[in-house]
Amino acid sequence: MGGHLKQQNLITAQERLRDQVAHALRAALISGELQPGKVYSAPALAADFGISATPVREAMLDLAREGLVEPVRNKGFRITEVSERDLDQYSELRALIEVPTVGAITGSATREQLEALRPIADEIVASARDHDLIGYLDADRRFHLSLLALHGNDRLVETVGDLRKRSRLYGLTALDESGLLVASAQEHHELLDLMLAGDAKAAEACMTRHLGHVRSLWAAEEH
Repeated sequence: MGGHLKQQNLITAQERLRDQVAHALRAALISGELQPGKVYSAPALAADFGISATPVREAMLDLAREGLVEPVRNKGFRITEVSERDLDQYSELRALIEVPTVGAITGSATREQLEALRPIADEIVASARDHDLIGYLDADRRFHLSLLALHGNDRLVETVGDLRKRSRLYGLTALDESGLLVASAQEHHELLDLMLAGDAKAAEACMTRHLGHVRSLWAAEEH
């Protein structure tokens, strides 16, 4: 029994390392340390981390499933390049799904359900003020997906989650450096307030504006 438990602990430790590496790689993608179009090998990245290549390779496979990198035979992983056209299409899909869904949720969600999202909105603002981009992304993802989950359509939440991963928040670093990240963060509180007031039309307009801001940030980063 003891040996079996030891083996389980080892597996858990390996999984944790894989998750930590994936987290660090996402941070490097956001900060621009890992460049789109470039190929990186798992052993070289592992040497940077000071660990073995296996958890790095596994973490890269996780990122490949998210569309952030693509495997290159016998070489490693290429950071996926996302074109302006790609970003426009992701933005259009998100708006088509998220805007009317926010309107519908405004009419169906309870005050308690909406207020439960307030602490996450606070986290988004706090991360923006602390220049914690990974924290910002994590809280932002939890806010949007938890809000959409109130609609009761699991596939819709999965689809938006996938679109978010594939587009990544291009321009996040530039937005932070320009001091505009806090303003973007505060839009989550504005959205909640409008939904709590029962104003579906204004909530939809706020969501449209919020997604538009995100897209214009990507454009600012590209040019």
